[in-house]
Amino acid sequence: MPSLRRTLSSLLFAFSATVPSVALGQQAGDTLSLSLEDALLRASRVAGETRLFEAVVDVTDAQVASARAAGLPTLRVTAGYTQAVEIARAQIVGQVFDQRLTYTTSANLQQPLFQGGRVVAAARAATAVRRAARLDLEEARSQLAVDVQRAYLGALFAGRLVDIQTRNLALAAERVAQVELLVAGGRAARYDALRARVERSNLEPVLLQSTNTQEIAVLELKRLLNLPFEQPLRLTTQVDPAGVAVIVSGLAAASDSVQRRAVTPAASRAPSTDTRPGMRRASIRAAELDLEARRQGVRVARADYLPTVTAFATIGLLALPSSNRLSFRLGEASAAFCPAGSIPARVCQNNGFFTDQAFGFNVNVPVADFLRVRANVDLAKAQERVAGIQLEQERERVALEGARARAELDRARAAFGARRETVAEAEEAFKLASLRFSRGLSTQLEVSDAQFALLEAESGQARAVYDVHLAAAELARALGRPIPLPPIIRVVPLPPIGTPPSP
Repeated sequence: MPSLRRTLSSLLFAFSATVPSVALGQQAGDTLSLSLEDALLRASRVAGETRLFEAVVDVTDAQVASARAAGLPTLRVTAGYTQAVEIARAQIVGQVFDQRLTYTTSANLQQPLFQGGRVVAAARAATAVRRAARLDLEEARSQLAVDVQRAYLGALFAGRLVDIQTRNLALAAERVAQVELLVAGGRAARYDALRARVERSNLEPVLLQSTNTQEIAVLELKRLLNLPFEQPLRLTTQVDPAGVAVIVSGLAAASDSVQRRAVTPAASRAPSTDTRPGMRRASIRAAELDLEARRQGVRVARADYLPTVTAFATIGLLALPSSNRLSFRLGEASAAFCPAGSIPARVCQNNGFFTDQAFGFNVNVPVADFLRVRANVDLAKAQERVAGIQLEQERERVALEGARARAELDRARAAFGARRETVAEAEEAFKLASLRFSRGLSTQLEVSDAQFALLEAESGQARAVYDVHLAAAELARALGRPIPLPPIIRVVPLPPIGTPPSP
């Protein structure tokens, strides 16, 4: 039944994945409008980074069922038909052994009674491995959510840089035209016109580089989402910088609380009221479960030192007809079934099935195994020690990731706070420099410096917004919290031209 449910779920997903494109009438060459929520949803369904862990979860489900089945009874039904051509005993002794046709049917029921704790330990180990696999899947999905947001926001940032460079190139072109008018009017030297043309030419390679960077960022996003590289893509999400500051403040406060609890002595630490499972890192819990599975593996290996007890019951049917006329009834033996002229003491059967019944117990006591069991126990203990060391390393790695994420968030918050007012000041400085240059009160060098400062401020502000949110998302992943989505500016689309107003 679970495999049937998984098959039906995959078919339903395949159908639902095709519905949006059919409903929107999108063809292979149409532009695909993609929001950040749609990107995360698609990545959770089709990304290869998570499908591998989903397959591992299916494998562990089967292992749990197999481990539990070892302690359940088994029923085997066998049937056979044999026709003898020549029988030596019939030729030597007499016709009483001349039974050329044999039909057999038997049912054998076995139930393990004692296996030295092997079944229970194996079932517990398989259950721990399954839970660890599901936690690994949760960790992979968390990492994938951060990667998709990084790729999506990286593509948005690259597009923002293209817009900024395009605007700067347009401003440089306007300044070239303005300088040429001043030169024609005798208010500027030819050197100023040459300098303006050189500055405009220098901006063209920068724009091309920004365009290439945007294309590479979009290709990386398509790779994560398993989209065709030739599929045109339009990103519709716009990040709200004010909302990002609110999310970052809340997550930073939670991080400070976790850090204070980490350095507070256990005796004076107040009990935590937050019992959500996301507050603990999934990778650490998976490593703990792996260690528990290895401990159960030691018990499984030690069970080979103990005897095993199995109960069995067998019910069989045997028919030895004298001809191919088989009678499907219970067998009986009597002189009445003998042919006419037989001796009075002869006993014959009715060609039916005679029952065979037996039950008993099997006890298997290991006496000598030539160090096989000892080697298996030593191997299981070594694997347990390896799992313990891996758990310690995972805890250290998670602690280091958390420290790095907190440091990166502090840096991103500082840069974000410093860039909030810089763009307005740089834009005002550029306008004043342009006005002063047009009236002959400043040089072209001042205008170029002001434009470069504006470019740096706008680029820095865009990067600061995306960096601070990605730092918050990485910190949430390091703390085992749900990955936050950036606050989005909701843009109401205008109706196409010529569309009648709605009533």
